[in-house]
Amino acid sequence: MTKANRPDIAPTLPEPASPAGFEEEGTAYEIDVPTTGEGEERATGPDVIKSYLARLPDGPGVYRMLDAKGEVLYVGKARSLKNRVASYTRYEGHTTRIQRMIANAASLVAVVTRTETEALLLESNLIKRLKPRYNVLLRDDKSFPYILIEGGHAFPRLRKHRGAKSRDGRYFGPFASAGSVNRTLNHLQKAFLLRSCNDSMFDGRTRPCLLYQIKRCCAPCVDYVTAEDYAELSDVAFNFLEGKSTKVQERLAAEMNAAAADYDYERAAVFRDRIKALTQVQAHQGVNPRGVAEADVVALHLENGQACVQVFFFRGGQNWGNKAYFPRLASEADEAEVLAAFLGQFYDTRPPAKSLLLSHEPAERDLLQAALTEAAGRKVSLTVPARGEKRELVADAARNAREALARRMADSAAQGRLLDGLVDAFDLSDRPGRIEVYDNSHIMGTDAVGAMIVSGPDGLQKNQYRKFNIKGTDLTPGDDFGMMREVLTRRFARLMKEDPDREKGTWPDLVLIDGGQGQLTATLETLGELGVEDVAVVAVAKGQERDAGKEMFYREGHAPKALPHRDPTLYFLQRLRDEAHRFAIGTHRAKRAKTQMTNPLDEIGGIGPARKRALLAHFGSAKAVSRAGVPDLQAVTGMSKAMAQKVYDHFQGE
Repeated sequence: MTKANRPDIAPTLPEPASPAGFEEEGTAYEIDVPTTGEGEERATGPDVIKSYLARLPDGPGVYRMLDAKGEVLYVGKARSLKNRVASYTRYEGHTTRIQRMIANAASLVAVVTRTETEALLLESNLIKRLKPRYNVLLRDDKSFPYILIEGGHAFPRLRKHRGAKSRDGRYFGPFASAGSVNRTLNHLQKAFLLRSCNDSMFDGRTRPCLLYQIKRCCAPCVDYVTAEDYAELSDVAFNFLEGKSTKVQERLAAEMNAAAADYDYERAAVFRDRIKALTQVQAHQGVNPRGVAEADVVALHLENGQACVQVFFFRGGQNWGNKAYFPRLASEADEAEVLAAFLGQFYDTRPPAKSLLLSHEPAERDLLQAALTEAAGRKVSLTVPARGEKRELVADAARNAREALARRMADSAAQGRLLDGLVDAFDLSDRPGRIEVYDNSHIMGTDAVGAMIVSGPDGLQKNQYRKFNIKGTDLTPGDDFGMMREVLTRRFARLMKEDPDREKGTWPDLVLIDGGQGQLTATLETLGELGVEDVAVVAVAKGQERDAGKEMFYREGHAPKALPHRDPTLYFLQRLRDEAHRFAIGTHRAKRAKTQMTNPLDEIGGIGPARKRALLAHFGSAKAVSRAGVPDLQAVTGMSKAMAQKVYDHFQGE
């Protein structure tokens, strides 16, 4: 294939982030290929890749293909770097996707590893961090929540945890969503009466809180239970979360019957409620297999160039929920390649279960199994069950994957029709790939915030939402136009700095503003001052009597218009506006609640919870503290002369 007919078809996916500044362990090899001449583009293609072969070692490692701008095109691992890279010196024998990558490759970086297993782990890490356009990508990489029973305290705390497992204690999970964790915690509190408050609140209690009154805590903060009895409750909770639920319920049933036999019906009712709470936990967990104590069930469904992967989590013989993923892939990718890429990236930062039950055989299963075993520090097995209960679990996950992908494809088709409706309604040049909707929220100018939501071909993109704390000190309270100018200035100034060429898919094709002609004018003036062009702007006014369905839409150079009352495009725009309004109000309320909870004493260095409680108990309020003199402050327990002087100086402005 000559340079003239190479398959350098422009991809429709967003450009990956630049790898500048990234460092990794190992030995890196990089050769600069000179440009073909001054002012000419840098050479790309098989001949460029061939120039690297003489410097590459015949050992395991990871290679990165870069384009002329230095952006990563593809990340791969190899048992022999020299042999693998040599296969890219020709177009024949590769899929269309890899041929495009070869055609655009302008340089190469290789990292040597000790083993092929290390290469696989590094490859997964680099793909997640650099997001190359020609790799199969796991797009949703949010961490899963766990239940944590903290250690290091005489009365361990029961709480939800997300992130690195840096705290001392016992972790149980993962759970598929925060909602499933919250429901489980709610019932576990009823069943085991473990505390959920933080240590500061625990140390400062002088009487039981509301949770004790509603029978969700045994009030260890005020010594209503001994450390030995509390430890016994914790042990029972451990047993239940580890899957020993039958023994726990049998024990509670025995204690309930014993209390009833002693005519202590009130105590028997407590055990009855705890048994009921445990039953509700198991009911929410759905199907609990008998022969699978710990496993992740991973099922893949491919259809029309799209993929869905369903992951079910089983721990302690209990189903902790499931989640669907939709990796980005090329149309010619097969099940083995997609599943192997998914598993490598999915478990890069997550501990795998002891057993992974798969719907398809992944590519290089033995190598992948060795890599996961090494990363987890224990044996991890990958199996494709052919019969029995495990096969039924995989079949159930595959059915869920198929149905989830069908719903997504149907939603995408409906979303496409709505975007086409926007093109017709506002005479747009093309279907908008990214829509940004802006709104403000405040009360008489206080706690003012701006909000931005994003919608695209796949619907709302909540991971792209942004909030803006209004910082302008020269704004008149309640100046909505000034607030919108500040929000748009900060947003588009950052876009111009981070993506001036508009290649990363972060620039909007359509901007919707909640407001009328005034907001439209303010928006256009702001964008004009920044030099932003070719971004369609539409302002949405609520219309007469602020009734839904009577909205008026304003555009530059067009007369205000209304859409037909039952037009699906009108409903779509209403949903976008309402979502922006909801997000803005929620952000404002959170900020207002935080402001209301702020205490002036929190701003003074050295005033911790104990001194704060002592000052408030002595003076009655922070305002009274602010009026006190140094001798009065020094009279408070725990206040030294130096600290009393510091508090006095803080409030007197010195």
